[in-house]
Amino acid sequence: MAALQTDSGSRPAAGARFFCTAGRGLEPFLMREVRARLAATQVEYISGKVFFTTCSDLNMLKKLKSAERLFLLIKKQFPLNVSSVSKGKIFNEMQRLVNDDPESWMSAISIWKNLLELDAKKDKLSQRDANPLKRKIEENDITNPKKLKTEQMQELQESRQCQLEKQMEEETVEQGDFLTNREKSQEAFQNDVVKAVDTPDQKDLTFRVSCRCSGAIAKTFTGQEVGRVIGIALMKQYGWKADLRNPNLEIFIHLNDIYSVVGIPVFRVPLASRAYIKTAGLRSTIAWAMASLAEIKAGAFVLDPMCGLGTILLEAAKEWPDVYYVGADVSDSQLLGACDNLKAAGLQDKIELLKVSVIELPLPSESVDTIISDIPFGKKFKLGKDIKNILQEMERVLHVGGTIVLLLSEDHHKHLQDCEQSGIPLNSKGSHTDEPGIEKCLNHGEKTDLSDTVSSSSEAISQGGLDKMPPFGSLVPMECYQVSLGRTDAFIYKYRKSHSLGLLQPGSSRPRAAAQQGRRLSWDPDRAPESQGNRLP
Repeated sequence: MAALQTDSGSRPAAGARFFCTAGRGLEPFLMREVRARLAATQVEYISGKVFFTTCSDLNMLKKLKSAERLFLLIKKQFPLNVSSVSKGKIFNEMQRLVNDDPESWMSAISIWKNLLELDAKKDKLSQRDANPLKRKIEENDITNPKKLKTEQMQELQESRQCQLEKQMEEETVEQGDFLTNREKSQEAFQNDVVKAVDTPDQKDLTFRVSCRCSGAIAKTFTGQEVGRVIGIALMKQYGWKADLRNPNLEIFIHLNDIYSVVGIPVFRVPLASRAYIKTAGLRSTIAWAMASLAEIKAGAFVLDPMCGLGTILLEAAKEWPDVYYVGADVSDSQLLGACDNLKAAGLQDKIELLKVSVIELPLPSESVDTIISDIPFGKKFKLGKDIKNILQEMERVLHVGGTIVLLLSEDHHKHLQDCEQSGIPLNSKGSHTDEPGIEKCLNHGEKTDLSDTVSSSSEAISQGGLDKMPPFGSLVPMECYQVSLGRTDAFIYKYRKSHSLGLLQPGSSRPRAAAQQGRRLSWDPDRAPESQGNRLP
């Protein structure tokens, strides 16, 4: 990484080089997001990582939704050669990651400290502005001294001190009651920020090395061995001190058969760990990615008919707030968890919850703008051919031109293919490639934002799966993404409804009729039995 000049603020004038880790299959979503949210340039990806350049500050970087972790890039280069080479030579190659380009290291450390310093200053200003009592007293300190006698000044000083002490005690108790594990981690991170910012000399920095090895190098070295070699090189080259428990700085290294990457974690807490989600269900990054595909617009009616703990609706409502959201499920335990999540996120007034079956939705035909849902799968949820009934009911309530985004397993996909072979009618044009709008969605030159289709090289990833997606009645396949859920993979499918089924109920208006009916049937957590439920997140 070339040396970067910094301005009088604390952000790089020419932009800093970052990279984010991402779940496998989510790279296209992250590429689109950094372009739209951060105005990033030089965006490129390799499996599991997206690299980009941006001038954004930490406040904007924190808003990334499809990333797991964020790093300031120090180096990215070709992989180490471990074939027919002695261990000693490989160790020397590892040390060159530190020794060959000290300017890149010093530049990255300077940018890292400047970013943290700017963030710390903003936090102090926001805390000061958020304390009206302190601000009012400070204002009185400016206007009153000339008018008050010495005794009055002393009385005011004592009164002010008591008020501040009382308020600090109340705030401490309140914060102690509501401090989450994430906030505790963030507090520890802020302590590191203070120590790093207050460190005048880079030689006084403490550090630790986190190393991940995969591929051929993992067969020769462990992560600990590599970390030890890099750590010794850093101490010799820059005079830093190792501290494995509470360092100022963490150095992240990933070595595999494709690349060698070195970076600095920008935040201690992963971006994927949402502070506003009390109980996690579907991974938040995948939930956000699904919502970003759904083309959600202000005033729309968005439904998740198998909402579970409500993760998809939470992610959607945080990003697109001016929308009417409804979540439905048959399980009281899941709805109770969803209700708790809504309250924790402050979204209980934004999202309605219903206890209904996905195959018997109490909504008028063609009343919903968008459907987003994670269809459960695994040994506990043997839906089998029920996937056909589920999609038929979704198709019924979706209006023409509306979008469905589903997370489906390979088994679900096979059942959809079986439905096609069993004579389920195709769309009227017989082939999804003739559907209006497909060319726009796959247009490599189309300018994108958070609600547009993935562009550039990421489009090729989605286009490859279209041939495997069967149409379902009036639902025309638009995009397909294979994503990792950890031990298994799943597919994000996007469909658009091409034509009416002729089932619109007379006298019903969309989405008002559906909204009114939904409110009448809203699920009441106070009446729900605590021990019911047959569905997991």
